[in-house]
Amino acid sequence: MNEDIRGGEAAAARLARGTPLGEVLDVADPAAWTGLDAGVRAWGRYGGGNLPDRAWVEGLDGATASPWRPGDVRRLFRSSRWCPQPVSAGSVEARLAVALCHPDGRTREAALARIADRPALLPLMVVRAADWAAPVREGARELLRAGLDVRTGVALAPLILRVGRRERGAYGVELLGAILRRAPHTALSSLLLHPERAVRRFAYRLAAEESLLSPVRLARAAARDDDVVVQDLCAGAALASVREDGYCDDVLEPLLAARNPRARSAGVTALRRAGRPGRALEFLADRSALVRACARYVVRQHGTDPLPWYRQRCAAADPALPPGAVIGLAECGERGDAGLLRPLLTHGVPAVRARAVAGLRTLDVTVVEDLRPLLDDPAPGVVREVTAALLPSAALLPEAWLTERLAPERPRHVRIAAHRLAQARGRVVRLPGGPGGC
Repeated sequence: MNEDIRGGEAAAARLARGTPLGEVLDVADPAAWTGLDAGVRAWGRYGGGNLPDRAWVEGLDGATASPWRPGDVRRLFRSSRWCPQPVSAGSVEARLAVALCHPDGRTREAALARIADRPALLPLMVVRAADWAAPVREGARELLRAGLDVRTGVALAPLILRVGRRERGAYGVELLGAILRRAPHTALSSLLLHPERAVRRFAYRLAAEESLLSPVRLARAAARDDDVVVQDLCAGAALASVREDGYCDDVLEPLLAARNPRARSAGVTALRRAGRPGRALEFLADRSALVRACARYVVRQHGTDPLPWYRQRCAAADPALPPGAVIGLAECGERGDAGLLRPLLTHGVPAVRARAVAGLRTLDVTVVEDLRPLLDDPAPGVVREVTAALLPSAALLPEAWLTERLAPERPRHVRIAAHRLAQARGRVVRLPGGPGGC
């Protein structure tokens, strides 16, 4: 936020000198507009002597301070649509942008009446619709209400949503939602793929509330999107929309095959209502703890205890044993199951060895002598788990043994582990390259 204000102050100074907007601001970036708003106020409070005041604004082209008529606003929006592209403007437009952010509300109010034929300044109308001064706020809202249409609303959506986080910013968000609800479904398409997650969240929430997307599209969005809010929202909407007709494979399969665990867990949980508990068995060894927990819930709801399944998988000398099955045994097993985990400390797959160490720690049955050899494991992931397991018992480790592993010829991950364990013993150790590594 401080960086935005500093950038806004610098932008305000240049605009006040008449530098065109497109040379000062990245007009496609919502943060540039909110930063300018904050920067002008800060610059004005601390000696900005070149701020255009109310007298300058009211003297523009002999204009009066009378408000626009709704027809004038609509013509502005329709004839000169704002779009996030670099713009070129004269000194009047640049200084008017500063006036729209002036610390004095009377100056801001006067500037609002002079945005006509200046579409590059429409983003500041959005900002002023959340103004703390009621006359300014209501004036800007009247202009937005009269003129904002689908195309301009979609272009300004990132800024509207950013301003919507302010105390008085909900109006613009509600107006945008009302416009998009009346618009053709295709109007949301660009927002559903927008790089800003806040925009995608808004668009998918609106699509879910208005049933604008099919369950299949929602399921695919949940599987594809990298934002957890979108994942939860789309997965829930997809499953809810087909609840009455039963769960179809076109909805379940994208969720079950998703890379992100939120979508997979939603799909696995839905297997219970779909009457397919057998399908949940294959997720008992999932790489995600969340998905494993959901899979255990499903099989238990259908009268199956997952613990024997885990024990059987871990007892078999299987080179292809899934690491998730190892930690899954610890998650729902008993301390006596440590006997199945200890042989896996020498398994050929590093991930299995690491999960075996983590499983012993979960069951609280770590034995120092069992884990000491693994501090020299070639896999850093295994050594990290061993270090975490040995830290509470670091005082039991021989000091000479730890000192050997601090030697420069040892692998880096081994030296870092030995350093952490030595520190846990109360010993001050300095490694080449700094205390955290080599």
